[in-house]
Amino acid sequence: MSALSLAPRALYEEVAELMRQRIYRRELAPGSWIDELKIAEEYGISRTPLREALKVLAAEGLVTMKVRRGAYVTEVSEKDLSNVYHLLSLLESDAAGVVAQTATADELKELQGLHDELETAAQDRDRFFALNERFHMRLLEIADNRWRDQMVADLRKVMKLNRQNSLLKSGRVKESLAEHRAIMKALAARNAEDAAQRMREHFRNGLEAAA
Repeated sequence: MSALSLAPRALYEEVAELMRQRIYRRELAPGSWIDELKIAEEYGISRTPLREALKVLAAEGLVTMKVRRGAYVTEVSEKDLSNVYHLLSLLESDAAGVVAQTATADELKELQGLHDELETAAQDRDRFFALNERFHMRLLEIADNRWRDQMVADLRKVMKLNRQNSLLKSGRVKESLAEHRAIMKALAARNAEDAAQRMREHFRNGLEAAA
């Protein structure tokens, strides 16, 4: 890959996205050292934009910078996971309550459509992950708080470091779908308290599966 083939946005941002996806795919394994020289050669770039990209990933929690040792892919501890899921539960349950009260009929129909797609993706793990994230992020968009959206987006980047483990647990996909059905039922009933509670249960069960 040459630098000329990269998208015409800031080079370090494009490099950060390329590396982000490699981390999510486990091509760069948790705890592994990032060979800056090798990656710079692969992308056909200097080490300057690569180092800027690593700073972005470090700010997101995906990369850990160690003094005189370089950059490493972050390993997520049980405490990290617990903290991330706790915050996501607070933020997304609040959003679910807002959506139950304020969403239009068309917006609820859109969420139902995303859920229906999710139901068909139970046997395709990558598609299930993608649709699940679309559902959650769309719910947040409807709740309409850009500060919450940004916090959740950052937290979900860290959560993805462990997402493979969460669905390897026997029966977790089936359980997750049942939890989504309960959330949708509460939203359709315009029951804000129940919607928030169902979302909290969803994250509590997700943490148990991921730990």
